[in-house]
Amino acid sequence: MDYETIMAQLESMGDPEVVAGLARVGSTPGKLYGVKIPKVRALAKDIRQAYRKDKAARHALAAQLWDSGVHEARILASIIDDPAQVAEEQIERWAADFDSWDVCDQCCMNLFEKTPFAYAKAVEWSTREEEYVKRAGFVMMARLAVSDKRAGDDAFTPFLPVIVREATDERNMVKKAVNWALRQIGKRNLALNAAAIATAGQIQALDSKAARWVASDALRELTDAKIQARLR
Repeated sequence: MDYETIMAQLESMGDPEVVAGLARVGSTPGKLYGVKIPKVRALAKDIRQAYRKDKAARHALAAQLWDSGVHEARILASIIDDPAQVAEEQIERWAADFDSWDVCDQCCMNLFEKTPFAYAKAVEWSTREEEYVKRAGFVMMARLAVSDKRAGDDAFTPFLPVIVREATDERNMVKKAVNWALRQIGKRNLALNAAAIATAGQIQALDSKAARWVASDALRELTDAKIQARLR
């Protein structure tokens, strides 16, 4: 299963209705076939099976797929790549190419959070001006709060002042990710829940419409009776 075959398969699975649906939720990348994520994941499973004995070749294939610039090929690249072979330079280069929230989120969830650079990039990217790179910083915080089961609370408390600092960003793709990070940190355990609620209180006091939304939406979930019962 080579690069040309995979690209042909992706194109053949395209659906104009998917393209229209992505446009409605704010995803308008340049090259888009309109392939549903379950189909992309099924293809990724086949590729992993075909390259199960050659991770280096799979890593090289992921680079080719990314460089195609095709929306679904980039998501596919993030699924099949081997985190152990991902260098910091690659993470930075791919992040600089983000042109939609879903490629941003898929890269963070499928690949970046599994690399040794995850925590550092979460903080570093939170200061970046590019909308999707900045979003990626907070997506990483949210995802690490869910997936890194072994981490102690001290891995996440440094994210809270960063969330306060950036909660005034009015851009939709950024403020939603800031909110997501705060909610996921606050749902790890009772101690972080209390810290996240206190953080939301700080954010609520800021003179910013975006900050007030981030805080009120997070508090609605973090103080919910079902969430509180689960954490207890």
